[in-house]
Amino acid sequence: MERIKLYISTLFLLFFLNASAQDAIYTSESIAPGWTKLSFDAPEPSTYTLAKYAPAGNGNVLDADGSTKSLHDIFDDKIVLLNFMYSTCTDVNGCPLATAVFHKVRNILNKDPKIGKQVSLISLSFDPNNDSPDVMKLYGFGTDKGAVKWDFLTTASYKELEPILDNYSQRIIKEYDEEGNYVGSISHILRVFLIDKSKNVRNIYSVSFLHSDVLVNDIKTLLDPETKNGTLVAASKNIELASGANLAGPGDFKDGYTSKDYVTKGVPLKREGKATDLYAMATTKHLGLPKLETPDGTFLTREKIALGRKMFYDRRLSHTDTISCAICHVPEMGFAHNELKTAVGTEGRSVPRNAPTVLNVAFLGRFFHDARESSLEDQVWGPILNHNEMAVPSPGYLINKIKAIPDYNGMFEEAYGTGPTMDSISRAFAAYQYALLSGNSAFDRWYYGKERDAISRDAKKGFEIFTGKGACVTCHTIGEDYALFTDEQLHNTGIGYQASMYVEPPRKKVILAPGLEIEVDTSSYKDNSAFKDEISPNDLGLYTITQDPNDRWKFRTPPLRNVALTAPYMHNGGLSTLKEVVEFYNKGGIQNEVLSPLMFPLNLSEREVDYLVEFLKTLTGSNIDELILDARAAPIGDISLSDPNWFHENKPKY
Repeated sequence: MERIKLYISTLFLLFFLNASAQDAIYTSESIAPGWTKLSFDAPEPSTYTLAKYAPAGNGNVLDADGSTKSLHDIFDDKIVLLNFMYSTCTDVNGCPLATAVFHKVRNILNKDPKIGKQVSLISLSFDPNNDSPDVMKLYGFGTDKGAVKWDFLTTASYKELEPILDNYSQRIIKEYDEEGNYVGSISHILRVFLIDKSKNVRNIYSVSFLHSDVLVNDIKTLLDPETKNGTLVAASKNIELASGANLAGPGDFKDGYTSKDYVTKGVPLKREGKATDLYAMATTKHLGLPKLETPDGTFLTREKIALGRKMFYDRRLSHTDTISCAICHVPEMGFAHNELKTAVGTEGRSVPRNAPTVLNVAFLGRFFHDARESSLEDQVWGPILNHNEMAVPSPGYLINKIKAIPDYNGMFEEAYGTGPTMDSISRAFAAYQYALLSGNSAFDRWYYGKERDAISRDAKKGFEIFTGKGACVTCHTIGEDYALFTDEQLHNTGIGYQASMYVEPPRKKVILAPGLEIEVDTSSYKDNSAFKDEISPNDLGLYTITQDPNDRWKFRTPPLRNVALTAPYMHNGGLSTLKEVVEFYNKGGIQNEVLSPLMFPLNLSEREVDYLVEFLKTLTGSNIDELILDARAAPIGDISLSDPNWFHENKPKY
C-alpha cells in the first residue's frame, strides 16, 4: 500500500512539473538552476561547439511494455538526452530535478515539431529490483504526447545494468539500515548525457549545469544544418558572440585599439620559450619580498612545480577542453588579462570579475576579490568548478580525466607518491603559483637596496604623494623589510556601487572596431534593449558572503606589485589605465551610504596625478621576461586528431 501511495505521489509530481506554479514550489528550497529561470542568457545555438567525449555506451534494457531492446536501438538515430534515476528518489536536486528539466525540454521542443521529432528523452532506472516495467510505465504516465519521444526504461537485473553504468561512469551505493535492510534509497551523482545521432556523448550535465535553456540550445546546435555535428564550419556563417561576451564593450582595455594599426597583445597558442629553474627562483630571496613560507617543508620540489606548471597551461583539464588557468591569467599580460574588462569563460560569456594577477600570490592570506578563500591550495577549485570558467562538473571528474591522459602518467606518483587526488591536484596547482615570485623592482632597488638612481625624479615625487598627501599607503602598505602593497582588508571605494546602481556619465564612448568609435547617451542604457548586455551584474562583494548590509560593495585591497602590467583595474575591470585609477581616488571614489571612511577627495593636481602614476610603474619585477619565456615553454594541452597523447586506444569514458 505504501508503495502504491508513493507511485501516486510521483504521478502527481509529474503533473505539477507541467504546471506554471512549479517554480514557486521549489525555488525557496533549492539552489539548482534547473528549478528556476536561468540567471543569465544561455549561449545562442551554433555560437559554440560541443566536443566529442566518447562513444555512448550500449546494453540490453526493458521498455515500459517489458520487451528487451538494445539501448542503441532505442536511440533510433535521434539526438538523445539520457539520465539515470529511480522512482523512489526524494532528493529535490536528484532524480526529480532531472525529470522536471526533461519535462521543460519536452514542452519547449514540442512547440517546434520539426526539431522535436528528432529528439528522444530516456530515463533509465538504477533500481531494477523495484522499478519493474510496470512501475516505469506508471512513472512516465502522461508523457507520451507531442513530437518528443520519452522512454522510461529498466533492466532485467543488476547484472544487465552494471555494464551500462560502467560505460557511462555511473556509480551507485544502495543504502541500508542498521539491520541490513535496504531502505529504498540510492546514493548517486546526478548526470545527464547529451548524445548525438552518431551515438557520441557530446555534453554531460550535473546539477549546476542542468537547465532546460542550456539543454535546448545544445540540441539545436547539434541539429543546425550550418554546422557539422555541432562543430562550427569555418566561414559557414557570421557567428555573433554569445550574450554578454562584450569583446569590444565600453571600458575594455585595448591599448591603441582605436588605431587601424592595432595589434593584439596576445600570442599564438603554439608557444616557444625557454624553461627556467622555478624551484631555484622560488627558494631564492627576492629583494622587496618576504621569505617564502609554504604549508610544510616538503611542499615545493622541482617535480611538484613542474606538475603544477603543466596543469596551469593544460586546456584539456576544462570541461570543454578549451580553457586553462592561463587563458585568464595570461603570462604576457602580467598573469592577468589586459584586453577585456573580464575574461570570457566556457559558455562564451564574460565572467563577473576581473582576473587578478597570480604573481606573488604565495604571500597572500586572502584570495578572490571578495576574500572568500584563505588558502592558495583551496582556492584553485573555485575556477575549476565554476560553470563559466573551467566548468569541471566535479573533482572526481577531473581526477578521472587526468588519469586518462597518458602524458600525466607517473608525474603525480613522482611528485606525491600516489596518483591524482583532490589534495595532490590542488597542491600541485599551488606549487606552481608559489614559484611565481617577482621582486627586485626598480622601487625595491631604490627603497630597500638604496640605489639612488634606480627610479626617476618624478617617481620619487610620486612616492612622496603615495605615502603622504595621497594616503595610498594606508591600504597599500609598505613594511620595513618588504612590501606587498596590500593590507588584505576589504573596503568600499564606490566602484562596486557605481556598477551595481548603474551610475554612469551622461555620455560614453563605445569602441565599435579599430579606428571606429561612437558616443552614446547612457541614459538610454536601462530602457533600450540594445544595451542590455552592457549593464554590469549587481556585484555586492563581501555582502554575498556575510549578508551584512554594511559589507555591500566591499572588495579586497589588491597588491600593487607589477600593477603597470595588469590593466584593467578594480574588481570589475572598470578602469582602463593607471591614470584613471588615480583620478578615481583623487575624486574620493563614488559616494554611497556605506562608503569607506578612508575614501575622501585628495585634491591632487594633474601633475601630482602623473607623478603618482610614474611611481606605480616602478613596481614591476625584474624577472617578468624570464617568467614569460618559461610560460611559453609549457605545453598547451590541445586536443587534435593528430595528438597521440589524447586520441589513443584507452580513451576515457566520461
